[in-house]
Amino acid sequence: MGRYFTAEDGGATASFDAIEAGVLRAYTEQMLELIDARESAGGTAEDLIASAFSKGPTEPPEDPALARLFPDAYTDLGPDGDAQAASAEFRRYTENDLRARKRDDARAVIRSLEALAPEGRRRERLHLEPDECRQWLGALNDLRLVIASRLGITDDEDFEKLMDLDDDDPRGPLVLTYGWLTTLQDTLVEAMTRPLQR
Repeated sequence: MGRYFTAEDGGATASFDAIEAGVLRAYTEQMLELIDARESAGGTAEDLIASAFSKGPTEPPEDPALARLFPDAYTDLGPDGDAQAASAEFRRYTENDLRARKRDDARAVIRSLEALAPEGRRRERLHLEPDECRQWLGALNDLRLVIASRLGITDDEDFEKLMDLDDDDPRGPLVLTYGWLTTLQDTLVEAMTRPLQR
């Protein structure tokens, strides 16, 4: 996969060919469906009315990818604390807002990619303004968390082991995509912080 983000005109620029833009858009759309799936689990009219007047969920998601996107806020509150109860209360008041932000970030990526029109191997330049950079950074991080959960990656060592997969291992393309997204994210962070380093 190709070139990465560089700082330009107060934002960041990268170029994508049709395959890269298509892969990134497809994964982002799948993640958006995953984020929306938990929220739309109850589909009756009564469920919709009730959700409009209630706070968010109190239980962590069952799907490991969603659990990475919406983790428990507390894991240890000491001997007298109840981390599970504190996490449930925190989740109840924050998850819906967090979900909305992740949804907005993913949609921003999809909109940006839809505006490109690369054909074949010809590359199209994508320029992101500072606000778009933040949204892309959030979405790239979320995509990496989802893929990491599917591959069982919890640290850099896990990723390094997966880089030695046999060529016919079906996880290979997903591992390469994870590495590409990591580099996109790293170079976007670098492009965003470059003005601060002057």
